[in-house]
Amino acid sequence: MEVQERILDTAFNLFRQYGTRSITMDEIAQKMGISKKTLYAHFADKSDLVVNVMSRHLKLMEEQCLAGKEQSKDAIEELFLVMKMLDDKLRNMNPVAMMDLQKFHAKAYQIFEQHKDVFMLQMVRQNLERGIREELYRPDLDLEILSRFRTASAMFCFQPDMFAMSGFDMTRVQRVLLENFLFGVVTLKGYKQIEEYKSKDYPK
Repeated sequence: MEVQERILDTAFNLFRQYGTRSITMDEIAQKMGISKKTLYAHFADKSDLVVNVMSRHLKLMEEQCLAGKEQSKDAIEELFLVMKMLDDKLRNMNPVAMMDLQKFHAKAYQIFEQHKDVFMLQMVRQNLERGIREELYRPDLDLEILSRFRTASAMFCFQPDMFAMSGFDMTRVQRVLLENFLFGVVTLKGYKQIEEYKSKDYPK
């Protein structure tokens, strides 16, 4: 793996556990066993590093979401595959990381907002449309409202005043929110599919 990619991966793991504010460039260099000179040869400053970490992380997530969509047999399995991906991405993630982005890294947070408001919203709507075609979701759904509701609810776990890290596992929060959303939109056929996928090797 190239040095730049190693830096991005190391920084992402530190940022998601401790937030961006509490992690210094010195600590990242020390964690990697490289000099600060090497670190600054790839990134101008900490803000530049945070922007690149966010861009790379979201790009990888989008690629995995699209791959899950292609691999899935139906709309419900697509969401369970996304859940498996989030299980890995959100593990040990501190909600304060998102607050740090919003407060101290406006450009990186704007990149995340663009991802949420465009990519996520589009993926949710397309999933709802697919589920209706497959007769797994009810045909009377208000796609505009439900797409926005689901996209917004996926952000709840990043709010420490609502789900403190010490009391809630973020993967569990996402799973419960997703399952209850699904139970609200599925047909009887879809309900049976949820129970089938829950019995398989998906996040518990």
